Amino acid sequence: MSKQKISKEMSIRRAKTMTEVVISLVIVGTCGFFVKNTFSNMKEVTSSSYFDQTDIEVTTPTDNVNIDPNQTIYESHQVDTKDKFRGDLILVNEEHQYFGGDEDLVSITDMNYENERTCFTAVDSTYTILRQVYEPMAQMIQDFYDKYNNDTLIIYGSYRDTEFQQQLYENDLAQNGSDDSTKVAKPGFSEHETGLAFDFSETENYDYTGKGDFEWLNANCFKYGFIVRYTAAKEKITKIQDEPWHFRYVGIPHAYYMDSKDLCLEEYIDIIREHPYDGQHLDFSDNNGNDYEVYFVASDDGAEKTNVPVPTGTRYEISGNNVDGFIVTVYKGQKPVVEEAPTKAFEDAENDTDSEDDSSEDSDDQ
Repeated sequence: MSKQKISKEMSIRRAKTMTEVVISLVIVGTCGFFVKNTFSNMKEVTSSSYFDQTDIEVTTPTDNVNIDPNQTIYESHQVDTKDKFRGDLILVNEEHQYFGGDEDLVSITDMNYENERTCFTAVDSTYTILRQVYEPMAQMIQDFYDKYNNDTLIIYGSYRDTEFQQQLYENDLAQNGSDDSTKVAKPGFSEHETGLAFDFSETENYDYTGKGDFEWLNANCFKYGFIVRYTAAKEKITKIQDEPWHFRYVGIPHAYYMDSKDLCLEEYIDIIREHPYDGQHLDFSDNNGNDYEVYFVASDDGAEKTNVPVPTGTRYEISGNNVDGFIVTVYKGQKPVVEEAPTKAFEDAENDTDSEDDSSEDSDDQ
C-alpha cells in the first residue's frame, strides 16, 4: 500500500474522531447548562402551617370488639293477630273466654288401641283430647304404671263442646240452687273446651284425690308439661275450688317454672307480661339442665298481622295468651324444628273433627 493512501485513511479517521469529540462536548455542555439553570431556580419548600410538626406514632388498636358467638339474632315473623286466642298457653277462666271450634282432636281410647297401651282408659271412645296432648299424657301414665303397677286410672273428663258445657253448668246450678258456680265453669269459659285439659278418676272408688300412689302424678306431672290447674292455695286467684284431678297441658318449660315457683297460670301469664321482647327476657333452666328464654309480644289489635321477633337458627314456639298478645319460648341450643308451635292444633280445617261426636262426657267439674 502506498504512503499516500495510508495518509489519506489516517486523515479520514482523525477527522471522524475530532467530530465525535466535538459532538460529545456539545452534549455535555448542554446538560451542564440545564443542571445549572435548574439549581438556580430552586426554592425552599416550607412546612404547611396546618401541619403539626411533631413526631407521629402510628399505633395498632388493641381494643378488640368482643362479639359473642352465642348471641341470639332475631328476625321479624308475622302471625295472624287473631292467633293470640290459640296455643298451649292460653288463659281461660271466668274473665277470658275461649274462642275455638277447629280443634285437632283424637279419641283417647282409639289412640290407646293404635299404640297398644292398656295401662289406662277413658269412659268411652267419644272422650277426646288435642292431638299434641295425648302422647305426653299417655307417657306420664305409662311411667306411673311402670312404677306402681297401678292400672286403675281412667280419663273421666276431657274435651267438651260449648253446648255440653252449658248443660253441665245449668245442671250444677239447679242441683245447688245458686246463681253461680265454683265447680263448673260457664260455657265458653272452661278449659275443657280447649282440649288442653283432662280429669283423672280411678276405677276402684271413682274418687281421685291425688293421694297414695296417685300423689306421684300430681308431684311429677310438670316433667311431662302438665300442671294441676286448680289448688286450694290459689283458689282466690283462679276462683275455682281445689281440683287435684284436673290437669292442664302448658308444655315442659312452663310447667317446670310454674311448679318450681308455686305459680298458677294466672300468675305466670302476668310474670311473662313483665318480660317483653324489648326488655329483660325470662331466662331459666329446668331440672334436666335445659335452658329456656321466654318473652312477651303485645298483639297489634288494629291489624290483621302482628310482627313477632323470633330467634334465628334456634328452636322456638309461639303461643297466644288469650288476653293481649303472644308468648315466645326459645329452646336455647336446639336446632329449629320444621313446624312451629303457634297453632299446630288449629291449622285450618284439614284435621277437623265433628265436635258433636265428642260431647258425651258426664264429668261435673270445670
